[in-house]
Amino acid sequence: MAARRAQSWSRREFVAALTAAGTAGVLGVRQADAEAPPETTRLKLVKIPSICQAPQYVAEALLKAEGFTDVEYVQKAGALGITEALAAGEANINNHFVAPSIIRVEAGDPIVFLGGLHIGCFELFGTDRIQGIRDLKGKTVGVLELGSSQHLFVSTMAAHVGLDPHRDIRWVTNPPAESMRLLATGQIDAFLGFPPEPQELRARGIGHVVVNSALDRPWSQYFCCMMLGNRDFVRKHPIATKRAMRAILKATSICALEPNRAARHLVDNGFTPRFDYALKALSDIPYGRWREYDPEDTVRFYALRLHEAGMIKSNPAKIIAEGTDWRFFNELKKELKG
Repeated sequence: MAARRAQSWSRREFVAALTAAGTAGVLGVRQADAEAPPETTRLKLVKIPSICQAPQYVAEALLKAEGFTDVEYVQKAGALGITEALAAGEANINNHFVAPSIIRVEAGDPIVFLGGLHIGCFELFGTDRIQGIRDLKGKTVGVLELGSSQHLFVSTMAAHVGLDPHRDIRWVTNPPAESMRLLATGQIDAFLGFPPEPQELRARGIGHVVVNSALDRPWSQYFCCMMLGNRDFVRKHPIATKRAMRAILKATSICALEPNRAARHLVDNGFTPRFDYALKALSDIPYGRWREYDPEDTVRFYALRLHEAGMIKSNPAKIIAEGTDWRFFNELKKELKG
């Protein structure tokens, strides 16, 4: 165990690795030094099983380098807990899947989109009966629960090809492990997974990939996970917000350039149990491409899809006006040039 823990990075090693790799960017380093310290030294984020959240876990040492002396990860059972924690002030900033976040913005939760993080973490698996999204008509799809990230992403894909997700698909609600078992035995037709679930399905030879959001258009053209903040925290602590975002975006470079050591960090610090699945997920997700995508386009795209699916009533312009704040992300894109 001692040898394995030696592969994890200390705060100094994380910062040194970024500098050596050039991913921090000289301008970004100087800008951070010139800024006032964060208005608060405490930062609360959420911890869930999804490995695609890796940058905010890997960022712990970088957050401390940004002046956060008390970094807390609030444990939640799944992704639905993220917006609940942000809305309640249990968490200040967190990465989250875009579609369910739009639902919560429309519902009036005090959360705000801050910027993009990465594309391509969700994959739709199916049996031989499912060769394309249109084949879902009249079939069964396993999801955690209605309103979950799995349910919303499959619904947007279905609506995009002309299916009515309310009438054309039979939803079966189970924990992911049970849905994967049912897919393996052919008792459901499809299942949408987030890392490490796609990695496990491939390793076990269960089903086949129908949609890979890292590769297949139009899903590969938009962010999957984005950074969100509690609205009051962002308003009261703009310097802290920007510093936290900078640390998380720098951590995406670590995940892209050093997936082996980042995966070891996740396992050694209790964020996920399987090193092999963590490494495969970090290698599969294109973390290094966050500068190439427009977060506002992403919100607009998914808001339109959710509207098509009958899951929101607001138009994209209203969601963008009431639930986004891109100023920090735009500044950091200039500072962190790679």
